[in-house]
Amino acid sequence: MTAAPTWDGLPPLAVVVDLDDTLYPQAAYLAGAAADVGAAATEAGLDGPAVHAALVRELAAGSDRGGTIDRALLAAGVPAGDLPILVPPLVAAFTAHVPASLPTYPGVPEALAALGAVVPVGCLTDGNPVIQDAKLAATGLLPLLSEVLVTDTLGGRASRKPAPEGLRVLAARLGVPADRVLVIGDRPGKDVAVAAAVGARAIRVRRGEYSSAVDDPAAWAVTGDLPSAAALALAVLRAPVAVAG
Repeated sequence: MTAAPTWDGLPPLAVVVDLDDTLYPQAAYLAGAAADVGAAATEAGLDGPAVHAALVRELAAGSDRGGTIDRALLAAGVPAGDLPILVPPLVAAFTAHVPASLPTYPGVPEALAALGAVVPVGCLTDGNPVIQDAKLAATGLLPLLSEVLVTDTLGGRASRKPAPEGLRVLAARLGVPADRVLVIGDRPGKDVAVAAAVGARAIRVRRGEYSSAVDDPAAWAVTGDLPSAAALALAVLRAPVAVAG
């Protein structure tokens, strides 16, 4: 963890955390969803193991790109003309995956509880609302979050981070101005950028799929995990605020 810079100005009034690869390893969810797609492919008369293996490769190349199942089918040798019939049920199998549980990163529940004892804590996440809701439920972290907003509920993929509307709406639900939240997330181009878009600050967590991404835009601080980020946040939240005389 790099040393945190000095915090100038007023402290945050709320903390907003990302979900995927910030609170839990997204690979755990993707593995289960890909297995369900492979099983559905077998039921459809395809080579399920080949489709499953191809989908795992596609997800590893970039999990938030559209058309991953389409590309996986093509890579498994399925004719392009068959995709309009085959893709919808396989997408449905992916979306319908409901894990019984998902492992959180070490120390995450305790870190969220510590933050929540001082300020409201919200979660801002991108993706299909059905999928994101299932993920959150499986982590068991919902009781530790004051509010959750899935950006796609505001207008689909166009509303995803770094579009600022989601953070503004969530901040309003938390009862604070958007520029007085502290965002914690793993992706500079999404989590750090959405904070900058509303005049707020962010702590970047180097975890998961985007752990090696360049720090652009730069965050206020960079850490290796959420508990370390929470410790930095708590130091700011608990610092005495100078009062002008």
